Amino acid sequence: MWNLARSAASNARRLRRFSSAIPRPSIVHKRGADILHDPWFNKDTGFPLTERDRLGLRGLLPPRIISFEQQHDRFMESYRSLEKNTLGQPHTVVSLAKWRILNRLHDRNETLYYRVLIDNIKDFAPIVYTPTVGLVCQNYSGLFRRPRGMYFSAKDKGEMMSMIYNWPAHQVDMIVLTDGSRILGLGDLGVQGIGIPIGKLDMYVAAAGINPQRILPVMLDVGTNNQNLLDNPLYLGLRQPRLEGEEYLSIVDEFMESVFTRWPKAIVQFEDFQMKWAFQTLQRYRKKYRMFNDDIQGTAGVALAGLFGSVRAQGRPLTDFVKQKIVVVGAGSAGLGVLKMAKEAVARMEGNAEQAASHQFFLLDKNGLVTKDRKEIDPAAAPFAKNPGEYGLTEGSSLLEVVKKVKPHVLLGLSGVGGVFDEEMPETSSTLLRTNIQY
Repeated sequence: MWNLARSAASNARRLRRFSSAIPRPSIVHKRGADILHDPWFNKDTGFPLTERDRLGLRGLLPPRIISFEQQHDRFMESYRSLEKNTLGQPHTVVSLAKWRILNRLHDRNETLYYRVLIDNIKDFAPIVYTPTVGLVCQNYSGLFRRPRGMYFSAKDKGEMMSMIYNWPAHQVDMIVLTDGSRILGLGDLGVQGIGIPIGKLDMYVAAAGINPQRILPVMLDVGTNNQNLLDNPLYLGLRQPRLEGEEYLSIVDEFMESVFTRWPKAIVQFEDFQMKWAFQTLQRYRKKYRMFNDDIQGTAGVALAGLFGSVRAQGRPLTDFVKQKIVVVGAGSAGLGVLKMAKEAVARMEGNAEQAASHQFFLLDKNGLVTKDRKEIDPAAAPFAKNPGEYGLTEGSSLLEVVKKVKPHVLLGLSGVGGVFDEEMPETSSTLLRTNIQY
């Protein structure tokens, strides 16, 4: 994945460096220190004398003009120095230190920040997004220095339509929205989950070329059920339990209406919502607004492409996908999203949605195989629950037992629960699986 992103970034750099096109002028309605404090327009010491005069910057910067390329090299030298100075330190300490130095650059000079990120996507992606972003979210209240994105809370009910016009950009193309209820595998992190939309949009800018002035990370703060956060004096979010039911949906409704009133062509990506709201909000808004749920649809789309690829890797025609036995570990929004999309693909191939091969899919969660004997089974998981006794399996059968008896073609790991894949699992899988494992 990162090789593809690096190739795209390399091509973009080549075009940028050797293009003879004259960049369009940027209209700036600020002067003096206001420009230096705006990361969209700040060039640090890169302003030429003519711009320093026009923009009221003469005397506010050191006299030497440092080119953009020189600033880039200076930052990378500082970053490499940080790496050397933190050798032997705990991994979490090093990761957060790297995030801090990148974040300080982001706060000061966005143009240089994204250039650095594009040029070093393989090294910096794990710092800007997973896995480091999980640490950042856990410690966000203590790391917070400068706001980024927008925050809508339950206390803003009735005010969101006016609030949306507080964002300075006239046009927004991409919004990533979270309510912080299920951040990665870390659970409810409340308002601290804002790190996920910020990191995800940075990746979209660096790897997909989206205009950084047309992105908007958003936190929808409806409270938190994490008692540790509620007891933390530094916590920046609402100190109340999460809203539920119609109260919750009314907040999301108002936000969506406000966003699409101002930016009717924007796309809203729902990210890291707990499963019950992930599916419900997707069904509620998908036919009304330009939106999608990344955990359900994004992960599923990539996984389905991989599943199709596994069929080709076996030297079989794509139509043989309907015969593949697939084991999915993880009954959250990602796992169920993959199963749902795979089932829809089988239904289209067979031309009969009612007989879409649920029999070829096996779903496991932290309690083992999901069967029809499961008490209080989630409605989204019910279509994939196996009949007890099928393949000699029972409710709660372990992953190892399922793999041994089913001998699946593909194994997908989409669980945030640790310990599911023990030391015995890879060896057994490589012996019994009919094709490559996909984690």
